[in-house]
Amino acid sequence: MPADGSVCADYVRTAMIRTPLGDMLAGATGDAICLLEFDDRVSLESQFKTIRRLFHRPLLPGRHVLFTLLREQLAQYFGGKRAAFDIPLAYPGTDFQCKVWQVLRDIPYGQTRSYGEVARTIGKPGAARAVGAANGANRIAIIIPCHRVIAAGGGAGGYAGGLWRKQRLLELERRRQR
Repeated sequence: MPADGSVCADYVRTAMIRTPLGDMLAGATGDAICLLEFDDRVSLESQFKTIRRLFHRPLLPGRHVLFTLLREQLAQYFGGKRAAFDIPLAYPGTDFQCKVWQVLRDIPYGQTRSYGEVARTIGKPGAARAVGAANGANRIAIIIPCHRVIAAGGGAGGYAGGLWRKQRLLELERRRQR
């Protein structure tokens, strides 16, 4: 990192962020957050490969001005003082994935949608399984709220960060809605 604190755009900078649900690994390009995953996610190495491929840059630990903002906003979220994030994001993917991720961002705090409802929202009513795959490929947990997507019968469905975390995130949001 240059001495003046500016960000070198030749790398995706990474840093650990502590949360009440466990440590998360954050990644930032020159101007946006591109990664936020729990550090014990089974497919984390696969996410690193995807980041390197999509951004054509190596991942290196370091500081980034967005990490300070991200830590603040996550602390506010977990403290019940923030329902929406306003931090710049970079999340390239297929057209289908990007449509799904945008729908996820539009699910209001404290509410859920089924995989089928998300599929219908993007005009692909038979694509609930593909929505599940796109949901699982989300690289920016919590901020792109994949935890708000549940099974059609009301069950939790899956969550790459661990089903217990999904349940805790949903409980946190429901509790703050009251």
